[in-house]
Amino acid sequence: MTFLLFFLLVLSKSRADSFEEIYSDLEHYRTIYISENGPRLSVDTAQPKIISQRGGNATLQCKFNRDPSSPPNPKLRIKWTKLTSDYLKEIDVFVAMGFHKKSYGRFHGRVHLQAASKNDASLVITDITLEDYGKYKCEVIDGLEDDTAVVSLDLEGIVFPYFPRLGRYNLNFADAEKACRDQDSIVASFDQLYDAWRDGLDWCNAGWLNDGSVQYPITKPREPCGGKNTIPGVRNYGMRDKQKERYDVFCFTSNYKGRFYYLIHPFKLTYDEAVRACQKDGAQIAKVGQMYAAWKLLGYDRCDAGWLADGSVRYPISRPRRRCSPTEAAVRFSGFPDKKHKLYGVYCYKSDK
Repeated sequence: MTFLLFFLLVLSKSRADSFEEIYSDLEHYRTIYISENGPRLSVDTAQPKIISQRGGNATLQCKFNRDPSSPPNPKLRIKWTKLTSDYLKEIDVFVAMGFHKKSYGRFHGRVHLQAASKNDASLVITDITLEDYGKYKCEVIDGLEDDTAVVSLDLEGIVFPYFPRLGRYNLNFADAEKACRDQDSIVASFDQLYDAWRDGLDWCNAGWLNDGSVQYPITKPREPCGGKNTIPGVRNYGMRDKQKERYDVFCFTSNYKGRFYYLIHPFKLTYDEAVRACQKDGAQIAKVGQMYAAWKLLGYDRCDAGWLADGSVRYPISRPRRRCSPTEAAVRFSGFPDKKHKLYGVYCYKSDK
């Protein structure tokens, strides 16, 4: 056993000496690392953010580059999806593979590829709706290779706080979504609320946002609104229970295709009379979102309180003056009066469609 061990040690040393003799000049050489070629497919966007408006069109830029040595692939697939606040869920928008093309859901018939070149995967969206706002993912799949790019579609518009006739803090999340829809708007995103805060929105009541969080914007810190000695900003209650908890809501609306106007009428009207007066004029009683859009985007100004569809009474002032919002441009709110009161005019909306 001792002899065998001695023999193995001698053999091992002999081989080690041979290795050193053969590769004695190894230290004179530089180590070389060999890497694979770069990606055979890349996808990018020239404009990561596109701004449009409701009723308009937008092109979400997306281009892909394939390895020039790769043969043509008739099964190359282009897929567009809309991202949601739930990162595990995406909404199918459009898919194209060769001559086969398909649009999905509410995008059906409103989307197509720009196809300006063989590497162009840009998506054209027509007749944009409020719900089209958000982030979109462009994905190109080329055999085993795939890559993606993300494009944001932003809309010109306005954020406004809202609560119903029941009073403040009466909306769970589903109620909030319906309340905004009923006023020709959608639940605002954090980005939209943040932009509104930067534009001067100050509101001391917490409201739902579309990601399920509850927040409110403060430009003038004060005791009832988070404290007098705090800094301005968007106050955040965090993610809340969508079913059990109740707050107000921040809605977002954009341009409309129609006419918003104050109906000239010889007498003041009850709510029911106001509804009928608009109908007789070939219109319908206007919604809160339509008043905010007319005020913010068109500069509409009228110092007459009038009924709106939700039973509230408001009036839009873009030129502050004595007895008409003397301190600031704003949509003035007169409350939810008894619908039988014959004290107000009415704002109507006539669609172009």
